[in-house]
Amino acid sequence: MNAVNTRDVIAMLWELHALTVLDEGSPQSFKARAYENAVHGIEGAGVDVTTLTKTELTKLKGVGGSTADKILELVSSGKVDKVERLRKEYPPEFVALSKIPGVGPKTLKTLRSELGIKNLEDLKAAIESEQLRTVPGLGKTSEEKIGKAIERLGLHGKDRRTPIADAMPIAHRLVADLEAVAGVSRVAYCGSLRRFSETIGDIDITVAAVDGALVMEAVRQHTIADEIVAAGDTKTSILTREGLQVDVRVVSDDQFGAATLYFTGSKSHNIALRQRAIDRGMLLNEYGLFDSETEALVASGTEEGIYAALDLAHIEPTMREASGEIEAAAAGTLPDLVQRSHIRGDLHYHTDRSGDGRSSLEEMVQAAVDAGHEYVAITDHGEDLAINGSTRDEMLAHRDAIRDLEQRRGDIRLLFGCELNIGAGGSLDYDAEFRSLFDWCVASVHSHFDLDAEAQTARVIKAISDPTVHAIGHLTGRYIGRRPGIELQVEAVLEALEMTGVGLEVNGALDRLDASWQVVRMAVTAGVRLVISTDSHHTSELGRMDFGVRNAQRGWAEVSDVANTMPFGEFETWARRRS
Repeated sequence: MNAVNTRDVIAMLWELHALTVLDEGSPQSFKARAYENAVHGIEGAGVDVTTLTKTELTKLKGVGGSTADKILELVSSGKVDKVERLRKEYPPEFVALSKIPGVGPKTLKTLRSELGIKNLEDLKAAIESEQLRTVPGLGKTSEEKIGKAIERLGLHGKDRRTPIADAMPIAHRLVADLEAVAGVSRVAYCGSLRRFSETIGDIDITVAAVDGALVMEAVRQHTIADEIVAAGDTKTSILTREGLQVDVRVVSDDQFGAATLYFTGSKSHNIALRQRAIDRGMLLNEYGLFDSETEALVASGTEEGIYAALDLAHIEPTMREASGEIEAAAAGTLPDLVQRSHIRGDLHYHTDRSGDGRSSLEEMVQAAVDAGHEYVAITDHGEDLAINGSTRDEMLAHRDAIRDLEQRRGDIRLLFGCELNIGAGGSLDYDAEFRSLFDWCVASVHSHFDLDAEAQTARVIKAISDPTVHAIGHLTGRYIGRRPGIELQVEAVLEALEMTGVGLEVNGALDRLDASWQVVRMAVTAGVRLVISTDSHHTSELGRMDFGVRNAQRGWAEVSDVANTMPFGEFETWARRRS
């Protein structure tokens, strides 16, 4: 359990990337980009890098000699000296400030040297006393924007929640490692993370095992454990270096369903279930469902069994928010939720034709086939996104390459598409005649995030009204915990989508999950067609589809609500309505 694995290597490289960005003052520094490229290369290789020599490591795409040395150092000693040095220089509470819009790495280091700012409370105090505007390169406007960003991101110091994109990899690492412990039969992360909340208070993990002490020791010795909060025979609580608490509980295999149900929540959902049990002469707790008179066990091994014993259809974890799901389960009217197995294609998909894409057309298409897709829309950026976009001539050459690859392969349908940039006034890339050459266009906001709600709504609706647009991508442009989305009059946007038949994307990137589940539920009610996409820029990102599906489930989306559950012929007919 103490041995370093590939997941630990990837986590180390991501941390090194984040710390190097701060140290060198730019996300575009050579070293920072090198660590990021190494991660993608390792993820794409799908091998256990802890068993490789330096020569073998440097043969992996993106892994240079210096990075290989750090991997070997981690494998041999369990730590990397450069990481340890940078951790001391940039503590977690200081690093967290770099996620606030307007506080780039150079600005952050200046704030520390000029004003002694080390954490969120320091920054908020400096804004309150109007000190930020005195710092060279900032000013009153920047100070006000940073203050507004902190407010809109909901950052509150000690009570700050962790974005799902930061919590999920930690949970996956620990679950995977605990599954390998002797005597463990089942492991699941629970709580708000399993319900797929956008931010997480802490991580709850339930383990079914015959030897609780062995599991607890594995947790205490795990590489993510920076501090032991509490240690016992059946429960251990640890803190990660970033201050995220992880609670691990061990139960017997026959109690696993009850424990998982209880610790998944939500609190309101659990209260309603317990009341339903009482109404039927039973008691429900984390150990099982019992007859209240005889104390005989009714159900405990599986969640499905407990729901059935309460005369309820099984309720997916993503729906357990006491928002009508229990009543629907009792009445037999739960929605036919979309599942990952229903998805037939991905309709927001980049290659290295986009400036921010990192895998070739051939690599991305092979990854799509491996993922079981029947069709994919290749949607590289348009010309208005200057750094990442393509000219008309480049796009036409790209179209020829897509057509040629589709014909040569014969095992997947490829759509020549584009991610159009929505300008401040609702303008789109290229002219209408050129846009009509694309098989599929997703239009997205990438700039001008500070416009008021009326202006933002107008620009998005103007894009929706364009006959070459098939879907609106990542509706608000948000990054959870890092950038608030644009402010919109959501009802007006949904009305425009419904009237035109333009789709609304559910972007599966964990740091986006945009549209939000709340908007998804409103869209479903309004009759808007959804598109669940990965927005992949590398072959390692196709797993985002599962996240997009879960976010859609959280919004009660059914199979029939999602366009890319259609067979290709049916989908093509639907898409061509806009042509």
